[in-house]
Amino acid sequence: MTMTNAGGRRRPPTIHDVAREAGVSRGTVSRVLNGGHYVSPAAQEAVNAAIRRTGYVVNRHARSLITGRSDSIGFLLTEPQERFFEDPNFNVLLRGCTQALAAHDIPLLLMLAGTEDERRRITRYITAGHVDGVLLVSSHSGDPVAEQLREAGVPLVACGKPIGLGSKVSYVAADDRDGARDMVKHLVSLGRRRIGMVTGPLDTPGGVERLAGYREVLAEAGIEADDRLITSGDYSRASGEAGAEQLLERAPDMDAVFVASDLMAQGALTALHKAGRRVPEDVSVGGFDDSTAAISATPALTTIRQPYDRISTEMVRVLLAQIGGEEPAAVILPTELVRREST
Repeated sequence: MTMTNAGGRRRPPTIHDVAREAGVSRGTVSRVLNGGHYVSPAAQEAVNAAIRRTGYVVNRHARSLITGRSDSIGFLLTEPQERFFEDPNFNVLLRGCTQALAAHDIPLLLMLAGTEDERRRITRYITAGHVDGVLLVSSHSGDPVAEQLREAGVPLVACGKPIGLGSKVSYVAADDRDGARDMVKHLVSLGRRRIGMVTGPLDTPGGVERLAGYREVLAEAGIEADDRLITSGDYSRASGEAGAEQLLERAPDMDAVFVASDLMAQGALTALHKAGRRVPEDVSVGGFDDSTAAISATPALTTIRQPYDRISTEMVRVLLAQIGGEEPAAVILPTELVRREST
């Protein structure tokens, strides 16, 4: 539907146009736009149909002046910028959260804060009210952002359990420990006994929980833990390669390695190939995530699938509920072992 002014020029449709098209009052349209409270189903459907016909777009600035809300959500990644482009998991989470919020007509703002100065600036921006809530990804122990946002009263949901904050902050996480247990059990079932591990950063919940699962299964299988078979990485491909090189140097008889991310596992495969080790004949390799890195690896990686679509959806659901006044909540989702050619 084309709207014209007195001079015959096109103008954007207004709330008055929607009300006239729907046959309801301007107040009814306003209530529909602000959540649909005290509006009959018939009136709500009439208003929504009128919005579609007229092409009306909400003036978010005007509405924010009335409601005190920005009608936007921040996606905050506290990692160096290059990690966002290298690690496929971040893009999957961002896409999933964007789609989940689109169903509520809420835009998502990407915020990268990999340095102390960047975190300070982003924290000031958020606490000034420019977003209604934050989806926090990759929070390290000692990173003050989560605590500062919580103290400022900013609704917040973390991806993974923030270390040291317990039940004070909402979070959604895959069951890292159980996933690690499934992977190491699988390696043990293949007859492997010298099983190495390249952990994630041990100041992150995934790094801690996956290492704990690895240790638990070795103990249950009666395999003596050997610290020479454990090294840490930072979830980058380069750190996976360096970690596998260290393990081979310390324990040349290593016959399997559990790598705490698919991207690091790609690096580990490179190191094993350089060392002349065949995968899986000489060394079985298991990853974690079931990202595109697992499928593109040679050979394709046996890995632990994280349900990223559900993680994204739940993060958005929990955050919107918190913005609406609900208490912090925790959601832990199951993982799944995916067998491919690397084991």
